Amino acid sequence: MDSLLDYWQPRLIALAGARQDDDGAHDMNHLHRVWRNATLLLAQHEEADALVVLAACYLHDLVNLPKNHPERHLASRQAAVLAVRELGAREFPAERLAAVAHAIECHSFSANLPANSIEAQIVQDADRLDALGAVGLARLFYIAGRMGSSLAHSRDPLAQHRDRDDRAYALDHIETKLATLPGKMQTATGRRLGQERLDELLAFRDRFAEEWA
Repeated sequence: MDSLLDYWQPRLIALAGARQDDDGAHDMNHLHRVWRNATLLLAQHEEADALVVLAACYLHDLVNLPKNHPERHLASRQAAVLAVRELGAREFPAERLAAVAHAIECHSFSANLPANSIEAQIVQDADRLDALGAVGLARLFYIAGRMGSSLAHSRDPLAQHRDRDDRAYALDHIETKLATLPGKMQTATGRRLGQERLDELLAFRDRFAEEWA
């Protein structure tokens, strides 16, 4: 298996790199981190097909629509179709294509599709881990800046007396979405790492609110 991974990884990196845009939150470093997260999960799931996971980690953002795009929920399915086409043209093992497509389709939070294979569960967890912790925090504010969001509500940053709106206020995104991720992780290791990284985000949120006030 290691020889297969060594053969395909640079080819997958080249394929992903040729399709990337200027989104710094979903760049090649993001793909490398997702794969690194996945290797931590694969170590606990020897039954998983590592080549399927590798391919899905590097190709899950082949179609990357902005968070506020009206068709954002369709991006992962579009990415899966494109990945199968490109992999097929490169003679990727045909018997693994459906599994790669499923893992890519299910990685997206907005698509809300059930991950029915261990490979899809690992890819989903690995991608969501990158939304948490220190890097996740940087990505949060980077994406908010691209969307034109404010850092936080001017008078009520913790939304104690208003409804949260993470499209208007970046800080709201921690509670609106990120705080839900550890409980949605599919693997035990994903849940543990997710909670550790979420704790870092919550500590930052509280400190931010103190300084903001």
